[in-house]
Amino acid sequence: MNQHIKINSNYEDSKSITEEVKGKHSEVEVMNCKGIRGMKARKLETMAASLLQPPAIKLCAAAALVSVTLLWVCALQQASVLNEEDTVSSSFYNPLSSSERIYKNNGYLVIIANGGLNQRRLAIVDMIVIARYINVTLIVPLFDNKTYWNDKSTFADIFDLNHFITSLRDEVRIVEELPPELKRREESESIYSMVPISFASLTYYYQKVIPRIQKRGVLHFSLTDARLANNGLPDEVQKLRCRVNYDALKFTRPIEETGRKIVSLLRQKGPVLVLHIRYEKDMVAFTGCVQGLTKEEIKEVKEMRYSYEEWKHKTIDAKRRREHGSCPLTPEETALILQALGIDRNTTIYIAAGKIYNEEKRMENLAMVYPNLVRKELVLEPSDLKPFLNHADQMAALDYIVAIESDVFIPTFGGNMAKAVEGHRRYLGFKTTVLLNREILVKLIDDYRKGRLSWDEFAVLVKKSHEHRTGKPGRRREIRDHPRHEDFFYSNPQECLPPIS
Repeated sequence: MNQHIKINSNYEDSKSITEEVKGKHSEVEVMNCKGIRGMKARKLETMAASLLQPPAIKLCAAAALVSVTLLWVCALQQASVLNEEDTVSSSFYNPLSSSERIYKNNGYLVIIANGGLNQRRLAIVDMIVIARYINVTLIVPLFDNKTYWNDKSTFADIFDLNHFITSLRDEVRIVEELPPELKRREESESIYSMVPISFASLTYYYQKVIPRIQKRGVLHFSLTDARLANNGLPDEVQKLRCRVNYDALKFTRPIEETGRKIVSLLRQKGPVLVLHIRYEKDMVAFTGCVQGLTKEEIKEVKEMRYSYEEWKHKTIDAKRRREHGSCPLTPEETALILQALGIDRNTTIYIAAGKIYNEEKRMENLAMVYPNLVRKELVLEPSDLKPFLNHADQMAALDYIVAIESDVFIPTFGGNMAKAVEGHRRYLGFKTTVLLNREILVKLIDDYRKGRLSWDEFAVLVKKSHEHRTGKPGRRREIRDHPRHEDFFYSNPQECLPPIS
């Protein structure tokens, strides 16, 4: 498939697009339009037609506060039982139909998914939903390969392309490339490009996108992440998001088989805890969180942050950022928290992460406390990993498989993988996911290190503050005027889960 489609972001009314993106007030009103709340999905299509009229932990029970080790052993050992009892039924949506959905095609949508694996994955899910409800044909997603990771993988290198297309044929038409006549035209004229606003409602796409795509035949979205609202959408729309994310987006067979091989080998040693440590050099540089770094290291990560034009170039107050819980926990802080939670020293802990910044030094404490730290590189033979080397997204896909299959999952920062895995584990039966409250934890860590708390006091407070942060049933927090600060749909897809009693 041709990855080099010409894009024209300065087309005739690109100025008006910029004004729409900047005009957040009017778009927020559209996003929160009460008329769309509670509407059945079938009514949305009628609405679209009318709009086009011109110009129209409960950690195995908190009673185990004193015996923290037993509490976590209990959580690990009961995981398989809980998974069987709480497995979510797949009856949220209709079974896959073998027939293709027939609809009047409004045009072709070309998207380039940006970011890392999980940012791309969740963006693609939203683009499928948008394509379905504005009745367009989606070109198989292209990847923005000009990223820090420099991974040249295509969609088909990571996901099962045939399954993706055929499993959704009863909802939306997906093709690998534009029809010949459009392809020839776009090679000479370039594709008209726009940036949809973030967290938009379907009304926005009916009003702003359909007219443009009908006028030109082809439309390109240059940014795709977080372009659909978390809330205020009909249940049918939300359930389609789940169907795409948890069924249609299957990894390729080599990735699936290798990931499950890792899981199988790990389980031979007993229960598995996956620790998603976000302390790679790019993460430290991007967040500006320099806690525990030397002067030379601070200079190094600062230089890296300023070397990427799209990253934050303003001065970052690292101390304040950490106090607000906006920094990933350091490996040293993580070791303290795992001990306080009562994680047994002999637990197999799988590190799902890229290369930790100054790993030998920064991981020393954690490895000393938990000697059974492993990575995929230690579990598999070099020949097993060879096909995936130098492909960061494919390596991340292996970690994703292990993360959703593990007995316990603990992320140290709330990035895209943490949120995606949290939601997937809820969908698989509310598997134990410990959601660390970093704002509380850094205060407790500082108090302990300064002698204001004894170890026993510190451990009790850490565990007590996380009794109800274990991925159990709950409702998303909704903040209507500030969707960026509310709970992410994909971390808790409640519309696709059993009703909360």
